[in-house]
Amino acid sequence: MTEPSDMILPLLREMREETRRSFAELREEMHRRFERVDGRFDEVDVRLCAVEKNVKVQREAFEGESILGRYAAREVEERTSALEQDVQKLKRKN
Repeated sequence: MTEPSDMILPLLREMREETRRSFAELREEMHRRFERVDGRFDEVDVRLCAVEKNVKVQREAFEGESILGRYAAREVEERTSALEQDVQKLKRKN
């Protein structure tokens, strides 16, 4: 039977090699998972850009309608004022 001291170095070498293999497998698994996560983040980025674009379009449409509404309201106010002035003139004449 071999001496215990003769067995220590081969066992340590075997343990070191097994540890290297385990870490290599772990690195590969982590790399695969990070690739999947990166892919999912890319998908989320695309969807977020689409949402931001829709929000921008809706905001611009709302602002445009708001400005148009203000112009229309001002025009109605001006016409109403003109009619009131005409009524006042007619009342003065009578």
